[in-house]
Amino acid sequence: MDTGEPTGTAAAAAGGEKRAMLLRQITEEGGFAFVASAEKAAAGDLRAAEAAREMAWEQLHSGPWSEVEPAWRHAYALACLHVASLRAGDDRRAALRALDMGLIMGGDLLRAELEAAIAQVPANGNREGEGDGAGDAGRNVERWREGLSRNRDLGDALKVLPVKSLSCKRIERRTCISLETFIHDYFLRESPVILSGCIDHWPARTKWKDIKYLERIAGDRTIPVEVGKSYVCNEWRQDLITFSHFLERMSSPDCSGNLTYLAQHPLFDQIKELREDIVVPEYCYAGGGELQSLNAWFGPHGTVTPLHHDPHHNLFAQVLGRKYIRLYHASISEDLYPHMETMLSNTSQVDLDNIDVKEFPRTEDLEFMDNILEEGDLLYIPPKWWHYVRSLSTSFSVSFWWRTSIVPS
Repeated sequence: MDTGEPTGTAAAAAGGEKRAMLLRQITEEGGFAFVASAEKAAAGDLRAAEAAREMAWEQLHSGPWSEVEPAWRHAYALACLHVASLRAGDDRRAALRALDMGLIMGGDLLRAELEAAIAQVPANGNREGEGDGAGDAGRNVERWREGLSRNRDLGDALKVLPVKSLSCKRIERRTCISLETFIHDYFLRESPVILSGCIDHWPARTKWKDIKYLERIAGDRTIPVEVGKSYVCNEWRQDLITFSHFLERMSSPDCSGNLTYLAQHPLFDQIKELREDIVVPEYCYAGGGELQSLNAWFGPHGTVTPLHHDPHHNLFAQVLGRKYIRLYHASISEDLYPHMETMLSNTSQVDLDNIDVKEFPRTEDLEFMDNILEEGDLLYIPPKWWHYVRSLSTSFSVSFWWRTSIVPS
């Protein structure tokens, strides 16, 4: 019976055509050495596969990311596939890292092949027996639980928050309202609101509290993280580390000195098992909504997202831990002193943790609204509203960006 799905032979043929087309494109870009190495890699030459990957990596870093030729992103993904295929037999972690790098840095042309290859990598069933022993594992679990329970006292929280926090207008809080009420009272009026009790049915609400579950599902996967207070600081940098290494950093006693944050990353496209733990809230369909991105925000207490605005409707789900959120209306953008350079034009020059009133005199007395997001809360942030976020504890959040053809009045 014809199911409409491609057969294995047909899929392989289609994949071969994609690769052939890609190699022709790379040849036209002058990548003769890459093509020669890729052909050797396809024949089983590991050194050639790694050489091809290195060549593609250099092309990805030859200039601004926006100016990288898409063909070279696809070429990097192809090289990662070759490396993983040749590594899978003797080094599953190296194979998995290569595939993750292909997903993170590569183009979409071969994404389905990368995902299929990841599904074929055998699970590591011995993770709980690895490391320095049961004592260390127990301490990590204890630190994890301590991290989740930090700053529950309001007085303790206020010590780390910007001045005037929780002293002005609070963001309105409602309990699991209907989609119709959300559209009428908040979406059409572009008014922020915190919605409680709407994600209690998510498996993530219980599963993600277990560090052993996260370690088992994602421990060997490679992820991009930010290191430093925030992306506007001079000492800020990005690293590529395994999820287990990331969890270790968060559980370490000196994590504040090496503040590491998984920020605005499409983690759920990369690790499908975690995607199964969450559900897109129906509020994201307001105005005929079309989901634009689904991102993870995961880190220890003290991570900061500086004051900025985004172009889309945003539903921000606080799955684990607690965060402080401050919002400024889109209409007062000029008084928040946006950066002049294009790359940071959606980010304020004002550091709310240490406002320089001489350099930014108009900001100090601006009206804002704020609140603390508790576990299980959803926060609606309308487009262009400025927001500052600080984690008060270990925190795992999910943002749903959507756009709509309906323009609120």
